[in-house]
Amino acid sequence: MNCLIIGKVWPEPNSSAAGRRTEDIIRALSAEGWELHFASAAQRGEHALELEGMGVQCSAIQVNSDSFDSYIRGLAPDVVIFDRFMTEEQFGWRVAQECPQALRVIDTSDLHCLRLARESALKSGGNVRLKNATALREIASIYRSDLSLMVSEYEMALLIDEFKLPSDLIAYWPLSLPLPDPPAPPGPCFSERSHCMMIGSFLHAPNLDGARWCCQEIWPLVVEALPGVELHLYGSYGDRYAGELHCPSKGIYFKGRANDAVATMAQYRLNLASLRFGAGLKGKVFDGFLSGTPTVMSPIAAEGIFSDDTFCQSEASDLAAEAVRLYSSESSWYERCERMDAVFCERFDQRRWYAELPQILSEASHNIDPGREANFIGRMLRHHQHRSIEFMSRWIQAKNGKNAL
Repeated sequence: MNCLIIGKVWPEPNSSAAGRRTEDIIRALSAEGWELHFASAAQRGEHALELEGMGVQCSAIQVNSDSFDSYIRGLAPDVVIFDRFMTEEQFGWRVAQECPQALRVIDTSDLHCLRLARESALKSGGNVRLKNATALREIASIYRSDLSLMVSEYEMALLIDEFKLPSDLIAYWPLSLPLPDPPAPPGPCFSERSHCMMIGSFLHAPNLDGARWCCQEIWPLVVEALPGVELHLYGSYGDRYAGELHCPSKGIYFKGRANDAVATMAQYRLNLASLRFGAGLKGKVFDGFLSGTPTVMSPIAAEGIFSDDTFCQSEASDLAAEAVRLYSSESSWYERCERMDAVFCERFDQRRWYAELPQILSEASHNIDPGREANFIGRMLRHHQHRSIEFMSRWIQAKNGKNAL
């Protein structure tokens, strides 16, 4: 199979869970011998994954340009994966026009309308309004596509129950982990670790808010009970916030980018994930498992990973109390490690999920015609709204050409 992945950005697995997600897709399909191409209109950063070394053919493309039409026509992929719905909006109509028989797939990463609705509710103090302006775009994009990959069972249920989306338009394919067989020996033990840490890209609004909330309301309670314990903040693209978040007098230290998140986390006794809004699965919680580090987490951080709400706390005082309990009690610390290990080994084994992705896409490709015939709303949107996106793109292209004269 010949597959093109159109990236919103060039993947940076060491910077974000989204980058790790794209790497997982590439590795899963490469293992089955698929021919892989990656293209993006974004600028390639210095921390981007070396895709060429993985056998992926890479191309720079342009938005609102006919040059993409000739590119995709010459490539003639069997499958096109759009990295998030915004990329489908930009390029989906061109793929449908030039390669109508290519399977069009969105990798959602997370449900954007849910994340933004939660952020708005947090700021306003109102209810979570899921059916917002972003939802109008995002759900339309899902309908226009043949299939959307979802990382969270919670979000799949939300799409089916709240938006009445047909279940055959979505498929569950979560983040996964390379689990050793037999299990590898644990990392540094309880007594060899010290201090607490937080990690996450500061380009992602939930991470910045979570760090601020922790520093202002959670950490003062922790350090009051545990004098001398420090909180170290790690994250890519956070230098602009260093002055705000670095406060040694309160035991808080901004450390910047962690080149190896798992190795860094393995030196700490606790991983804090105090997210107040967000969506999808949280890479920082997965890092906690890989490094053998218990995670103190909010319900948003635990969502889609744990069904047992004893793993999470909602209030700042409860999160602080849980951090103090796990930091101080060796038996509680090991018990939490064992419980988290059991969940991850049962639900997120990479060997299982890597093997399933090619099957999911091959089956969808085999059933592409009856699937499109059954998806009347998608056909209707492609006939109407799809055309509006196309004409807007062509207007921008014509305007850019006129300005260049």
